[in-house]
Amino acid sequence: MNLSTADTKWNANLYDDKHSFVFKYGEDLVDLLSPVTGERILDLGCGTGYLTSVIAASGASVVGIDSSFDMIAKAKTAYPELDFKVQAATEFYFDEHFNAIFSNAVLHWVLQKEMAIDCMYRNLKKSGRLVLEFGGKHNVARIITALQNSLIKHGFVENAAIPLWYFPSLGEYTSLLEKRGFRVTYAAHFNRDTKLADTENGIKDWIKMFGSAFLKGIESNQVDEILTETQGVLAPTQFKNGEWFADYKRLRIIATK
Repeated sequence: MNLSTADTKWNANLYDDKHSFVFKYGEDLVDLLSPVTGERILDLGCGTGYLTSVIAASGASVVGIDSSFDMIAKAKTAYPELDFKVQAATEFYFDEHFNAIFSNAVLHWVLQKEMAIDCMYRNLKKSGRLVLEFGGKHNVARIITALQNSLIKHGFVENAAIPLWYFPSLGEYTSLLEKRGFRVTYAAHFNRDTKLADTENGIKDWIKMFGSAFLKGIESNQVDEILTETQGVLAPTQFKNGEWFADYKRLRIIATK
């Protein structure tokens, strides 16, 4: 669900195959959204369209947007009856505004957060609602630290310093929403250790999927060495009962215009 990070190349098939937890965990976020027949809803950062289809099953009219052409192409193939468009979180616009904007596991990719918040505000109807979940403060901190340490050790200091994600605290993000004119009605920051699909290469696969920008320009043999080293360092804390886990910290927010 790439909406702002040009250096992250998305593999839609790998996303669905080994990282479906991203949208599976979003199903209970749809419950918080509580879509109803007749509502017009935007799925912001829809990826391959699974949650868009879940929302549409309520009878609501749904539009899914994502800045990844590959993700949108797969969404259109999987759900041809739904409306998907390639648009970015920082500059989307619709003539007809929405009753609600839903976004799962997306906004931590958007470094220009004020621009995204402004877009959400402008595209909502009066009294329209936001239902959001994304990475919060200290999200995947163990993975990031281990990877950065390995990159620095191997001489890739600039790669280690890439500003790839935005993981705000609860107070920081709710303040940004309130400053723009939203009224925050619910906010939570919580731990959610997340099981990874591959029991052998879970951390390596996670980095290849979501942190590939850190590895840009590095020879493949060195990449393999860095990934092996990073995963090895994380084994004592992130490998439990034969399974790999990512140290997720999530923000979940509901707000109204």
